[in-house]
Amino acid sequence: MTGKERARIRKDAHSLEPIFQVGKGDIGENLIDAVDKALTKRELIKMSVLETSELSAKEAAERLAEETGAEVISVIGRRFVLYRQNPEE
Repeated sequence: MTGKERARIRKDAHSLEPIFQVGKGDIGENLIDAVDKALTKRELIKMSVLETSELSAKEAAERLAEETGAEVISVIGRRFVLYRQNPEE
């Protein structure tokens, strides 16, 4: 992904609200499955990490990206953005 593409996606993600939260329960199979389905449907999602989580936002983003085949677009504070192009489009 080029820098221009990443910047455009980051701009599109700015107005999104987080749709999932990573809490103290860590990242389980249910969360991975839900994130995978959301990425298939939306391509671009924003998530947040609660203060009770043992993971940082960067750690959570990297782990979810690895598990779902997505790319980490940005990590700011306790929020992060994941992107995965829908192969059907």
